[in-house]
Amino acid sequence: MKKIDEYQGKKVLVMGFGISGINAAHLLRKLGANVTANDKATPKSNDIVDDLEADGIKVITGDNPVSLANEGFDVVVKNPGIPYDNPLVATFVKQGTPIITEAELGWQIFDGHLVSVTGSNGKTTTTTLTQLMIAENAKHQVKYAGNIGISFSKIAEDLGPDDTLVTELSSFQLLGAPTIHPHIAIITNIFSNHLDYHKTRENYINAKLNITRNQTKDDFLVINWDRDEWQKIAQRSQATIVPFSRLNKSHEGSYVEDGMIYWRGQEVMPTKDIRLIGPQNVENALAAIAAAKLSGVTNDAIKKVLTTFSGVRHRLQYVMEYQERLFYNDSKSTDIEATEVALQGFDRPVILLAGGLDRGYTFERLVPYFKKHVKAMIVFGECKDKMKDAGNQAGVPVVESENAITAVPEAWKLSEPGDVILLSPANASWDQFPSFEVRGDKFIEAVEELTGKKEQ
Repeated sequence: MKKIDEYQGKKVLVMGFGISGINAAHLLRKLGANVTANDKATPKSNDIVDDLEADGIKVITGDNPVSLANEGFDVVVKNPGIPYDNPLVATFVKQGTPIITEAELGWQIFDGHLVSVTGSNGKTTTTTLTQLMIAENAKHQVKYAGNIGISFSKIAEDLGPDDTLVTELSSFQLLGAPTIHPHIAIITNIFSNHLDYHKTRENYINAKLNITRNQTKDDFLVINWDRDEWQKIAQRSQATIVPFSRLNKSHEGSYVEDGMIYWRGQEVMPTKDIRLIGPQNVENALAAIAAAKLSGVTNDAIKKVLTTFSGVRHRLQYVMEYQERLFYNDSKSTDIEATEVALQGFDRPVILLAGGLDRGYTFERLVPYFKKHVKAMIVFGECKDKMKDAGNQAGVPVVESENAITAVPEAWKLSEPGDVILLSPANASWDQFPSFEVRGDKFIEAVEELTGKKEQ
């Protein structure tokens, strides 16, 4: 941990009692700040409040009172999920009070080698693969943190100048990280996500580009080279550009040619040996390989990781095989693009479980993928009628069910040996579940109940 005095004697408001917010509040106390912690909700347990107050932190719950803006805070550390049009946050913006996220705080105290990953899809898998690859050859600690569910600042506290930290960073986090400066930054892809938060696609892209904003030619931006738009986005960085591509050969980075992965013209391994299925995971592997090779990782270490790693939970996760049916949990597929990619990963007939929160769009884009890959569909949630319409357009049998749990036995009835039963909803979970993680966990529980087996 780097010693800093930036917060000594400063008055800081921490908004949000998530894992990162609580860790940030305690860290700020260590750094000498006078801290107030605020959450709009009232915690179900008093333990959180008691723990904060025991550390000398003032706690306000049950509201985000706008009156807090009159208390002279020097800095606000905001939970990334709290929008900037929140009345209290908007007042701080109008006042010109600095608003950062916990990722910025983590960067400020970090004293080692930083690799950061962002993108619309594939962030967590790429982050995990990169960390595993670098760790295979490392003589010092290699950890991961960030949007992957582990507090950046908490891990940064325990790392020294020779250690490496691989961070997954969302657009929400990056908006509040003005000085973050990874030596290696990765952009997996950029689609049109979170426009309810960012308002426009350009705002969303600009937030993503904060990952490279402070980089110089001595740093590296590893970026997907498979779309012209992403190539143009790369031109907005001052870093040395390192492309990765599944479709375009580029000797400046990692790419695929005739089923073989290459790094700058040298063979690394065949794509068929990657344990993770699907073209999206070839892309994730290419991004991780580029970062790993820039970090001095050997081909043997890369091969070891890619031939053994079976996937991040809820991200096209292999659950089990039962009576010659394969079960996959892709609950993280909360948009159309992710489900398109998931379906392309299978050369077996798919029984697709899909549906969820109705965000107002329809699913005609999925019709060609349904025609090619899907044998039958089980639809559920607010948008099940729209999903059913797309299935009907594709000529695929469609069965309605209540949710992702009740859909499992329905899918089993329609399946035959050799089929894949895939939860890939193409929609957010919030109409029926508090998160995609809960939805995926409940799906796995339903599979275990059906089969009498535990996930593998």
